[in-house]
Amino acid sequence: MMADDPGRHERPESRWVDIDGPVHYVDHGGPADAPLLVCIHGLGGSLVNWAALAPLLQPRCRVMALDLAGFGHTQGGARSTSVHANQRLLDGFLRQVAGTPAILVGNSMGGLISILQAHDSPGSVAGLVLIDPALPVGPLARPDPRVVATFAALAIPAVGRRLLALRRSTSSAEEAANDILRLCCADASRVPEHVVEQHIEVAAQRRDYGDVDAELLSAARSLLWVLADRARYGAMQRAITAPVLLLHGDRDRLVPIASARATAKSNPSWRFEVAEGVGHVPQLEVPEWTAERILAWLLENPQCVSAAAAAEPGWRALG
Repeated sequence: MMADDPGRHERPESRWVDIDGPVHYVDHGGPADAPLLVCIHGLGGSLVNWAALAPLLQPRCRVMALDLAGFGHTQGGARSTSVHANQRLLDGFLRQVAGTPAILVGNSMGGLISILQAHDSPGSVAGLVLIDPALPVGPLARPDPRVVATFAALAIPAVGRRLLALRRSTSSAEEAANDILRLCCADASRVPEHVVEQHIEVAAQRRDYGDVDAELLSAARSLLWVLADRARYGAMQRAITAPVLLLHGDRDRLVPIASARATAKSNPSWRFEVAEGVGHVPQLEVPEWTAERILAWLLENPQCVSAAAAAEPGWRALG
């Protein structure tokens, strides 16, 4: 894809904020009176996971995205990289930087963290867009054997460290980024070339960061622990009072579509849409389809839009 191709959008400027340590984020902009959307990536991802979708939402929404601790350019440092610690980081980001109440747009682990935030701090969330969120694998689901084997290895610290170190030592940043996209997409060729370039850049830069393997393992194990308590996680979902849009690819290898169907059945007030022939990251694989569903859902929920349009950081509201 050429630099002047209309599909290539100008990258937002990198920004930093201190939330118990440096946190990297971007502001994609949007109309001042538009609803605020904050995008939260999944396990092993970063804020560039939203590079294809954000420009499609930005004309009608204010869009921000952050790198969670242990991912992208936000190194864990002294902070934990567990899902609960990253939920606390998200809460701080909403209150100090983005504003509340916001509409959270979460993919995979980011969807789970968004659910935790909506449950623990309902006043900070005007609505939820869950894109292939992390969900327990039910009895009717057929998990991908490769995914099962990988998470089984990550659950054992010593084995997980060896696996991650081996993958990094035997593949280039380009190979690693493309491997992840092929795993997460039903058809990785649909991801815009300029977005693939950004994923490769982040993968290359992260090779100079320390403790990336330990930080990923900590997040993965904590994710598995939350999913293991199916009853509690289900109760949290049912307790959410904000409007919810659940989008899910029917060829998702990481979170089977059967899990999403079961979750939608347990939460009949949620709007549920299936992306046919699509994998774990519809926002990358079919960004236009994803944007259309989100914008249509916003039109159906004017109270949610009004609340998120008034979102302000705590310091500005107090001022």
